[in-house]
Formats: sequence, structure tokens, C-alpha cells
Amino acid sequence: MKALSLEDPSLYVNRELSLLAFQRRVLEEAQDERTPLLERLKFIAIVSSNLNEFFMVRVAGVLDQVAAGVKDPNEPAPGELFLEIRAQALGILVELRRCLLEDILPPLEQEGVSVSTYADLTPEEKQTADEYFRDIVFPVLTPLASDPGRPFPHISNLSLNLAIVIRKREGDSHFARVKVPDTLPALLDLTRIEDDSEPSRHRFVWLEQVVAANLQHLFPGAEVVESHPFHVTRDADMEIQELEAEDLLETIEEGVRKRRFGSVVRLAVDDAMPVRILRILMSKFEIGEREVFRLQGPLALNRLMSLYGSLVRPALRETPIVPRTPRVLEGVETDEDFFGAIRSEDILLHHPYDSFQPVVDFLRRAARDPKVLAIKMTLYRVGRNSPVVEALLEAMENGKQVAVLVELKARFDEESNIEWARALEHVGVHVVYGLVGLKIHSKVALVVRREDDRIRRYVHLSTGNYNAVTALLYTDIGMLTCDEAIGADASDLFNYLTGYVEDHRYRKLLVAPVALRERLAEMIRREIKLHKQGRQGRLIFKTNGLVDKRLIRLLYEASQAGVQVDLLVRGICCLRPDVPGVSDNIRVVSIVGRFLEHSRIYYFRNGGDEEMYMGSADLMPRNLSFRVESVFPVGDPQHLRYLRDDVLGVYLADNTMSRLMLSDGSYRRESPAPGEPRIHSQSALARRSGLHTDEE
Repeated sequence: MKALSLEDPSLYVNRELSLLAFQRRVLEEAQDERTPLLERLKFIAIVSSNLNEFFMVRVAGVLDQVAAGVKDPNEPAPGELFLEIRAQALGILVELRRCLLEDILPPLEQEGVSVSTYADLTPEEKQTADEYFRDIVFPVLTPLASDPGRPFPHISNLSLNLAIVIRKREGDSHFARVKVPDTLPALLDLTRIEDDSEPSRHRFVWLEQVVAANLQHLFPGAEVVESHPFHVTRDADMEIQELEAEDLLETIEEGVRKRRFGSVVRLAVDDAMPVRILRILMSKFEIGEREVFRLQGPLALNRLMSLYGSLVRPALRETPIVPRTPRVLEGVETDEDFFGAIRSEDILLHHPYDSFQPVVDFLRRAARDPKVLAIKMTLYRVGRNSPVVEALLEAMENGKQVAVLVELKARFDEESNIEWARALEHVGVHVVYGLVGLKIHSKVALVVRREDDRIRRYVHLSTGNYNAVTALLYTDIGMLTCDEAIGADASDLFNYLTGYVEDHRYRKLLVAPVALRERLAEMIRREIKLHKQGRQGRLIFKTNGLVDKRLIRLLYEASQAGVQVDLLVRGICCLRPDVPGVSDNIRVVSIVGRFLEHSRIYYFRNGGDEEMYMGSADLMPRNLSFRVESVFPVGDPQHLRYLRDDVLGVYLADNTMSRLMLSDGSYRRESPAPGEPRIHSQSALARRSGLHTDEE
């Protein structure tokens, strides 16, 4: 049998199809009967939201390739790829609705939470819904007719609408559109409308069905013949020509506005919509059958997240955990004691098991500490009502030098970041919007402090964003340190980002696009060399995505040399494991569960002199070549052992949440063998942190 070339396209999974496979794994969480009912509802909403973004960005790109006639001999033809994407995505969307309607809503109703159709409401409930429509909804609605005198209205991205046919007194039929307002609850809690207190039972109805039942109020003097919901997804992959943009902030703002009206890449309609109405929409949107998705039931299931967030039903949710404070910071009261704790040792923070509060305290204390001279940090996704940004504003008020790198191109967080950028600029903070052609994805905060006759630098580095909300939902790892070399590297990094520094040599940090790719490649080659010398090569990488073909080829080479390679890849993985003669020694595991696995960890056995790095970078071309990323070493041997054995080790031993990737790109969910103990990695990590969990 002829050996496969490592350039052979068959050795690489298509990234779009791999991303769809990830959505199936998330859907499995909604299908799992062991998952509490409201959490299952949450996963339905997450898959729906993920698919929205998938179509807005990835599918839009494939359709652009189809239109441009792009042909890459190493990739599937774009037209064929789109058809495969469409078939798989449609299958997920259909299964999503089946799971909701058949597996989740019936038992949820038994628990006193009913999501009903308007037709199933009692006369009294319909009266309540109709009164809500007249009092609250009606004033918000704007019916838009479409006829020779009034052009077809703009339909914004991700908007839910009703396509309506009305008949006037003279007998002529006309088309109209009403947008279902996204400023009102998508699901009306009829029980709560009648009683402001927290009811023991809930009766919800979809807002669009209430609107559809009351359309006669919008068209007095005409007959409403029929109405059908439709949901539009547009191309939202915003490209910014930075070299031609004098003001990046204004350019991004304009791009966000234009995103609402990009070309339509998906039109979801109710499966009962007549062909004649569908043809009108297809004509106006200039799309064909391939962009149309006929679906049963509610069209925008991402709206279920509001239901998940509004219900106070602890029995239907995961048992909450209360993150712990690291022992070294317990009882710390003064600013001097806080910074003294960091001087005494590197402090590892493993979120959500460890609290995010020490990160906020780090910045708040720096903001008010008279010894602190300057604060510099990067902001990628901070969310709204951010205590991190509030600390920076306080620091400026207290006379500190504050410089912030705000990444305006953080996809779908642009508007929030623009607001924070303007607020920071307003008080005099030095705000920089990144580098031409590069996103700032690095997670670094630097505090410069005068201590006696010297300057000391304190640094926080992390795998995750400075977002106090997602720190409760994502697994991320950060470190507080005053290591002199890392502090010097952090200063150099900020000088590179804010000025014209050309010298990009770093002491300990691995920074992209400067040297991260090359250093990772060197360390993989070193592992191969050491293994050939009989020194037991071992690589363990935990990452969100593995796409970069150059690094994949090196991992194939490591496997061929006999190096044991364990890859914990949550999402996209373009590497094929267990291919004879190529990847026999590579195992790929995806962990999907309650918390979004977001930490990136890179472990090298290095002949026994172990090295481990963590940081913001995934193994994708965009992270390695087109973003500013920072990856930092784990210097404390105790921290390294914890991360190797208690974190990576428990993930690799997981037989409950883990999915093993097979050589054809599919995944098999693992389960305990007879007599084998059940290992649930996230629950095990919570227990080891001393946190309560109901998982066995």
C-alpha cells in the first residue's frame, strides 16, 4: 500500500463541515435526558444562535466563492460544499425542532412551564394576550405595504417578520410585511401578565402568534387573508479596508450599520407558507431555492434564551457553583497585601471554579493605589456594565496613566466595544484601535507600580476575555504574576501595539504574528527528535480549534515518529486521527458540557524537562498569522503538575462528556465500560476546587 503524502487533501477535514459537527455535539446536550430541562432549552437556543452566526459568516463566504467561481484543487468545489452544508444544516435545524417539541416541552409542561401556540390558549388566555397586544404591542408595530407606489421594505438581518396578504373592499389582494418587534419579550408569560408576583405555573405564547392573531387591528377596513412568519439571515462578514480608513472607529460603526442589510444567505419560512408568497420573497431577496429553509414550528429558536434567563426554577437548572477565592488571596485587605501576595508567588486562576473577582480587584486596587503609576490592557469582549472598564475609568479619575487596546473588530461585539471606546476616550484614556490588518486578541493587563526606589510590573495574562459574565460560563485560566521577564515582555508588547516599535524579540512570551507559529513548530520538532532518541515524546494540546495545515502536518509527522499526541479540541478540527501510517498515535477528544471549554493549553514533555504554555491563541491561521496573540509559560512546577494531571488528565479520562473523533471526521460519545467509574470532567474539577456539585 502506497504511503499517503501529508499534502493529500483527504487527510484534512473541511472546516465548515467540522463546525457543523460541533453544532451536533452541542445539540446532543439538549437531547441528553440527564441534563436539567431548562439547561436543555438553553442548548437549543445556543445551537440556533451558533447556526445564525455560521450562516452569516461561513456560509456567506462559501456563497461568495460560488459567485466568484473560485476553484481550489485541495478543497471541495464551493457549489458542492454548499449543498453538503445545506443538507447537514437542515438536518440539524429539523432535529432541533423535533427535540424541542417532542422531548423538552412536554416534560417542561409537567413541571408547570407551558410554551403554547395561540390556537391552544383558552378563551380567557386569548383575551389576556389580545389585551397585551392592544396595550403594549400595537403601538410598536409598523405595517409596511408593498405595491407599485411603495417599494418592498428593507428586511434587517436576523429579523422575524410576518408576510401578510390582505384583501381590500374592492376585492384586490395586496402584500404587506410586519416586523415582530425584538424590543419586546419573544415569549409572553400570560400568567405573569395577570399577576406581577412569581407564579408557580407559567403559560407562554410566542409573540409572533399573538401579532398574527390581531392583524385586523393593523389593517382596518381590509380583510387579512393569511399571514406566515419568515426569518432572514444576511451576510454579516464585515471587511474593513483599514489602509483607506482615516478613522477606524467611524469605519467600524458604518460597517455595523451596513451589516443589517447584506445579501440574504438564508430565508427560513414556516413549512405551511404557500409557494406564491414564497416566490414573492425569493424574488425580492434575489435568492433561489438553495437559500430557502422550510421548517416546522418557531423560526428563531435563539429567542428561547430569554425564557431560560427569566424563569426562577432551581429544580430545572444545574446546581449553581460559588467560585472560590485562591487561598493566597483569602483575607487580603490592603492594596499592599494584595500586590504582596502576587510578589510571593504566581497566582493561577481557573475560571469558573476560581472567582473572577481577583482580576477585578487587581484593576480596582491599581486604580486607587497611590503607588500605581500606569495601567495598560487589551479589551476584546468585555460585555456591558463591565466592572473592568469601570476600574479603568476610576484609574483615569485618580490621575493614573491609562492606555487601552480596544479591538473594534471583535465580531458581533463591535457596538459594545465602540461604546466603551468612546467612554474611555471621553475621560482622557489613551485608546488605540489595533494594528492595520491585525486583530488584537491577546489578553494582557499590565500594572506599573513604584515600590521604594524601583519600578515593579504586575501582569495578568489569560486564555479568556475580561468579561465578568462569561467568566462564570466559560472555562478559562489566568495568571497574576510579577515575573520580571514577563513584565518586560508585556511592556514591549504594549509599545509594539501603541507605537512604532520594530524590535519584536520577547523573553518569555510567545507572541503572534511575530514568533508564535515558529516557536510552536520548533517545540513539536524537538519532541520528535527527543522521541527518536528514546525519551518518550508526548504532546497534549487543548484548543478551541485546529485548522492550520502546517501545524497539522507537523503533528502527523510527530505521530509517524511515534510521539503520543492527545488533542482536546472543542470545536473545529481539520486533522484526521487514527489514519493508518499517518495519525495512529493521535487521539482527538471534544469536551462539550455545562461550561464552554475556552482555555488553551500546550504541553510538551520535552524529555522530562516539561514545558507548558497557555494563552489566547487557537491553532488556526487567523490566530497564528493575522492576530496579535500572547501565549505565556507556566513557570511554577506545582501549577504545571495541577494543569497536567488535574486538568488535562481529567479531560482525557472523561467518559461522560467527551466525544472521540473518528478517522472519518465523525464523533462517538464516550461512556463508562461495565464496572468503570463515571468521570465527568467539569464536575470533577469543581469537586477538586472544593465546590458543590450534584454530578457523580
